[in-house]
Amino acid sequence: MKVVIVGAGRGGTVLLKVLSRMESIQVVGIVDIDEHAPGVELARQCGIPVATSIESFLAINFSVIIEVTGRDKIHQHLKDNKPTGVVVIPAMIASVIVKLIEEREQLISVRDRRQREIDTILDSTHDSLLQAIIHSSNDAISVVDINGNGLMINPAYTRLTGLSEQDVIGKPADVDISEGESMHLQVLRTGRPVRGVPLKVGPRKKDIMVNVAPIVVDGVLKGSVGVIHDISEIKKLTDELERARRLIRTLEAKYTFEDIIGQSEGMVHAIEQGIKAAQTPATVLLRGESGTGKELFAHAIHNESNRRYNQFVRVNCAAIPETLLESELFGYDEGAFTGARKGGKKGLFEEASGGTIFLDEIGELSMSTQAKLLRVIQEKEIVRIGGGKAISVDVRIIAATHVNLERAIQTGEFREDLYYRINVLPIVIPPLRYRTEEDIHQLVYHLLQKYNLEYGRNVADIDKKALEMLTRYKWPGNVRELENVISRSLISMRFQETIIYPRHLPELSMADSGPHTADGARWLTHLPEEGRPLNEIMEEVEAQTIHEALTRCNGNKTQAAKQLGLSIRNLYYKIEKYQL
Repeated sequence: MKVVIVGAGRGGTVLLKVLSRMESIQVVGIVDIDEHAPGVELARQCGIPVATSIESFLAINFSVIIEVTGRDKIHQHLKDNKPTGVVVIPAMIASVIVKLIEEREQLISVRDRRQREIDTILDSTHDSLLQAIIHSSNDAISVVDINGNGLMINPAYTRLTGLSEQDVIGKPADVDISEGESMHLQVLRTGRPVRGVPLKVGPRKKDIMVNVAPIVVDGVLKGSVGVIHDISEIKKLTDELERARRLIRTLEAKYTFEDIIGQSEGMVHAIEQGIKAAQTPATVLLRGESGTGKELFAHAIHNESNRRYNQFVRVNCAAIPETLLESELFGYDEGAFTGARKGGKKGLFEEASGGTIFLDEIGELSMSTQAKLLRVIQEKEIVRIGGGKAISVDVRIIAATHVNLERAIQTGEFREDLYYRINVLPIVIPPLRYRTEEDIHQLVYHLLQKYNLEYGRNVADIDKKALEMLTRYKWPGNVRELENVISRSLISMRFQETIIYPRHLPELSMADSGPHTADGARWLTHLPEEGRPLNEIMEEVEAQTIHEALTRCNGNKTQAAKQLGLSIRNLYYKIEKYQL
């Protein structure tokens, strides 16, 4: 491509210098009214024709005019008088080109200067200039001799690794390596440079990346020089990003303690216990009826703990067939059984290593699975089905059950030793019928917001009579049943309706709460289950009666004790016993 440059000032000169070095471009002329402009002088030195007007070059075959004067009249004149097919590049675009070219030249200059510094280091190993150069560098640098012994380090190296000259000079090249292989020794063996190798160095096991090159003087290998980059912060950010990605990808532990609604004494106590439990690695046992929110607590404990960025694995022990449960929990080796996956399979305990495993309905485990679980808790290791090798796992266990484990121990259905291992931090979540009316009100309004978003509705309130009906109900299905009732109520409403009335509520089979005493206290919440011992039924009645008395007395324990005919000490004992 043949080019004419109009304007021989600074911009034109820079263009001429750069374009004259390009094989694909030929500058065939320079135009400027100043015969002594720097671009004109340079063009004469290069043998490029110069002129004071574009007309002098019209007879020459060229395709581009680059106008760098910045004058509108000149630009218009060039457009009016250019040969057919010739493109005129205006000053504005030319200035951008000049700027880019200047920046490129600066980058090339910086690169060349750095290369000269490196060449100076490599060519001056025999010269005391070398130490001054290394010590002035902000990069951590280490130099070893041909025998692989430390020859020189700089202050930046000491700041990064925590090692002094006494620790390194004259010592083998791998003295500073805490994890990995010394790249100095590799370079000395092969004579070839290495780049971007991750290692850990120094007593603090600092994460670094090294570039190491051989030092060759007059064709003779003299040693090697390494430049060390601190990547600990990058690695930390990368790990945090990966944890965040894993959390977003799995979306398994979704809830925190802020998502748990409840101001009743039992719920406040359970939340306080959960927050304390999250700060320890101990096994947690969540106890409560179905639908009370045990899984919600498990999520919250995990997210409050220092394992929050690692896996949260949920296992419903009652939902997985017994024949599959052990292989799911502990994994299996190849060939362990017919149909076993080639290469074997990791179990859920291995998947959860570093994080938390939530064993829901742990009371449903078979005795053989209980024995293996006990080993995991005691030894912190598992053995895959069909395998003989113990595999270490670092897992925090949160278990949950609605089963009376004490009775299961008596009937031989649950191991006593496992019970004591999982019952380290028991948390009892009260059923909805034992919680205050205020808790139910809060839950209702929370669920209205939730299902408004899900169903695209705008239900703003609930009628007072409808709320009273919900408050009187015994909720055998607990919060899960309340969710179902509110969801069905919104579905049954017309789109323009914004208040839930009694007619919108589904039929509540136990809406009148069953038998009452003269003073309104509720007794049995449901008919006794077949086979339940009398003392268990009586304990339930006693717990419910105490709860009702505390509610009537607004939590005043002294007043409640008087109403119940109990000493205050005895009342405190029973409150603790029933986790009220």
